[in-house]
Amino acid sequence: MIRHETLNPPLHIYPVNEWKIIETAFYPRFLAQTETLFAIGNGYLGMRGNYEEGRPCFQNGTFINGFHETWPIVYGEKAYGFARTGQTMLNVTDAKTIRLYVDDEPFFLPTASLQLYERVLDMQTGTLDFEVLWETPSGKQVLIESRRLVSLEQRHVAAISYQVTVLNGDVPLVISSELQEAPPNQAGEEDPRQARGFARQVLLPAHHQSRDQRIILGHRTAASGMTLACGVDHRILTDNKYKMESACDGRQGHLSLSVQAQAGRPVQLFKFITYHSSRGGASPEELCARAERTLDRVTAAGFDHLLRQQRAFLDQFWHRADVEIEGDAEQLRRPPGEMQQALRWNLFQILQASARAEGTGIPAKGLTGQTYEGHYFWDTEIYLLPFITYTEPRIARNLLRFRHSMLDRARERAREVNQRGALFPWRTINGEEASAYYAAGTAQYHINADIIYALRKYVEVTDDKALLYNEGAEMLVETARLWLDLGFFSERKGGKFCIHGVTGPDEYTTVVNNNSFTNLMARENLWFAAATVAAMQKEHPEHYATLVHKTALEEGEVGDWQRAADAMYIPYDEELGIHPQDDEFLDKEVWDIKNTPRDKFPLLLYHHPLVIYRHQVIKQADVVLAMFLLGDEFSRDQKKRNFDYYDPLTTGDSSLSACIQAIIAAEIGNLEEAVRYARYAVLMDLADVGGNVRDGCHIASMGGTWMVAVYGFAGMRDYGGRLSFDPRLPKMLCRLRFCLIFQGQDLEVEVTHERTRYRLREGQGLILSHQGERVELKPGETIEMPLGDGAQEKRKKKTKE
Repeated sequence: MIRHETLNPPLHIYPVNEWKIIETAFYPRFLAQTETLFAIGNGYLGMRGNYEEGRPCFQNGTFINGFHETWPIVYGEKAYGFARTGQTMLNVTDAKTIRLYVDDEPFFLPTASLQLYERVLDMQTGTLDFEVLWETPSGKQVLIESRRLVSLEQRHVAAISYQVTVLNGDVPLVISSELQEAPPNQAGEEDPRQARGFARQVLLPAHHQSRDQRIILGHRTAASGMTLACGVDHRILTDNKYKMESACDGRQGHLSLSVQAQAGRPVQLFKFITYHSSRGGASPEELCARAERTLDRVTAAGFDHLLRQQRAFLDQFWHRADVEIEGDAEQLRRPPGEMQQALRWNLFQILQASARAEGTGIPAKGLTGQTYEGHYFWDTEIYLLPFITYTEPRIARNLLRFRHSMLDRARERAREVNQRGALFPWRTINGEEASAYYAAGTAQYHINADIIYALRKYVEVTDDKALLYNEGAEMLVETARLWLDLGFFSERKGGKFCIHGVTGPDEYTTVVNNNSFTNLMARENLWFAAATVAAMQKEHPEHYATLVHKTALEEGEVGDWQRAADAMYIPYDEELGIHPQDDEFLDKEVWDIKNTPRDKFPLLLYHHPLVIYRHQVIKQADVVLAMFLLGDEFSRDQKKRNFDYYDPLTTGDSSLSACIQAIIAAEIGNLEEAVRYARYAVLMDLADVGGNVRDGCHIASMGGTWMVAVYGFAGMRDYGGRLSFDPRLPKMLCRLRFCLIFQGQDLEVEVTHERTRYRLREGQGLILSHQGERVELKPGETIEMPLGDGAQEKRKKKTKE
C-alpha cells in the first residue's frame, strides 16, 4: 500500500494537450524538474531541457549512452570477490548554448521582462520549441524562437534553429553560439542513488579544429580511455548586415554574430551538432574526421530535412506503439485528456531512451540525468522489453545481443564469486560489476533469470530462432550452470533444490534463503535451458555442435538442469495460504508503516539497512511481481491471498512497484486499487510523485505504465507464446486501444465496457483467446467479442471492408 503518495507541482502548470507538454510561464522553482521533463534524446545522445542561453540551470546535461569514466571502488574493509571498478556516465561537451545580447544587454530569463512565454515538447514532431517576447530595459521588443531536436533517424545528430526578431526598432545584437567544456558531473553525497562527482578533470582535450562556421573538439577520458568528438556547424539566414567571428582553444569554442538588426527583419541561426564516441578503438582525430563527414551531410540537407525525417520516424512509432485511452473525467477526477497526455509522454520517453541504443543498454534514467551513474539494471529486461518487443522488435533484439556481448565478463564474475557458469552484473556500463554494496547488488542473482525471461518472451513473440540458437543458447547454458552450482538438494527440505544467500527484487530484504521470486525465476531459466538445448540436439545438430564448441557442454548437464528445476523448492505457508517472500520473512516484526511520518520515506534515506532488514517491510513488489511474470504458476486464490498480505507491507519507495501492483490488483478484481496504482505509475514523473524527477526520468516505471494498460486493464497474457485476453476495464475508463506486433503480425485491440474488438492490420492469420474462447483472425479481418457471460452467443464478426 502506498502510504506517502504526493502529487507535487509541476503537473498542474501544464495545459492538457494529448500530444504536447506545454509550459506557459517561467517557473524558477520548478527549474530542476522541467530540465528532466523537457529532455530530448534518441538512445545514443540525450540533452536535458536546459535553456539555450545556458542560464539558469540546475544541471546542464548532455549525455552519450555508455560513455563513461572508471574509478577504483574504495572499501573500508575489503573482501574477496567485491566489485573493484566503478563506472560513471559522463556529462560531455555542451553544444546547446546560444547566448543573446541586445543593445549589449544579455537575455537572462530570471530578470527579463517577458510579454510572452511558451515552451513545448511536441511528441509528434519530436522537437523542443521555445518562444518568448522580451521587452528590454530600453523598450525594444525582441521575439526569440528556437526549435531543438535530437535526430531519431540519424544517431549522431542534433540541431537547433534559433531566430531573433526585433519588432519595434533598429538595434545592434549579438548571437554567440558556443561549444563549452563539459559541465561538472552530478554529485550526490546524501542520496546513494545519485552519481559521484570527480575531483579531477576526466575529459581531457586531445584534438581541435575550426574553419569558417565549423568547430570540432576531440577528447579522451583519463582512466577508461574512451574517446569523443563533438562538432558544430552553422548556417545563417538574414537580410540584416552582420559580422561573424569564431575561436577555438581546444577546451571550448564559439561563433559570434554581430548584427545591425532592423525592425521586423529576423536573424535565423541554424546550429548543426554531432557527437561520435568510441570505447578506445578510435583516436580523437579519427572521431573528429567522422564528425566532419556527418556535418557535411546534415548541413547540405538542411534543418527542414531533419524535421521531416523526425516526423516520419515518429509517425511510424505512434502507428505501432500508441496507447489510446478515453476516460470519464468526473470519475477520474482529473481534466479530460490528462491521463492520455501523461501516458503518451511516458511512451515517448521510452523511445527517446531506446531508439538508437545500439551496442549499449538503457540506463535507469535514460539519458535525462546521471542518477545511478548511467548504469544498466534488470529494469530493461523486466519493465522495458515487454513494450519494446511488442512494438519494435529490432530494438529488443539489439538489447538482448548487448547482454550477450557481456557474457565473457559475466563468466569472469561468476568465477570471482566462486561459481560456475556466468553471473551477469547487477549494475554496469561496460560489463563489469559496479555495485559496491553486495547485499543489494551482487546478491541479486535473479538478474540472470530476468535476462533469460526476457529472451524467452522475445523468442515467443517474434519467433526469432536465429537469436535463440546463437547468442541465446550460449547465455542459457551459462546461466543454467550458475543456478545448478549455486543451489543444492536439501535433505531438510525433502530433497528439494534450494538456493541460499540471495536477494530478490525487494531490496529491503537481503541475503536470504529461498527467495520465492528467485527460485521461481531460476526454475524457469533451468527449464528453458534444458528444453532449448535438447531441441537443438535433436532438430538442429549443426547449431548444437557449435554450442558445444563455445561452451564445452558436457553429457549429462541438461539432465541435471531438468532435475534441479523439477525439484525446485518454492516456499509456501499452509496456515496463511501464501508464498513467504523467503524462508524467514514471516518470522520478522512487521514495520509500522501507518505510523511512519510521510517525510521519512523512502526508508533507505532515514534508517540503517540493518534496521530495515529486521522487519517485514517491502521496497518493491517481490512475490507480487512473480505472480505477474509467472502467473500460470499461481491459482487465482493464491494471487489474492498473496496480494492482500504483501500490499500493506509495500512502501512504494521504488518506482518499479506501483505498475506491478496495479496489474495484479486488476487481475484479482480490485479495480479501485488498480486504478490508484495505475495513476501513481502514469504520473510518476509529470506529477513528480517521488520528489526526485529533477534527477531524471523513471524509465522503467514508464514501461510499467504500458504493461498496466495492456496486461492490467486489457488482461493480456502471453504464457507459452499464446495470446489471451480477459479485459477488465475500470468504470472511469471508457475505451482502451493499442497495437501489438506478434510473430510478425500487426494486431489492433480496442476494449470498451461492452465488447473487445480485434483487428489484424497486417499478417497471414492469428489465433488468440478471448475470455477462454478461441478467436481466429484472418488477414484484414475484424472480430468483435462481447464481454461477460454469453459472449459466444453474442459474437459479431466483420471482414475487411
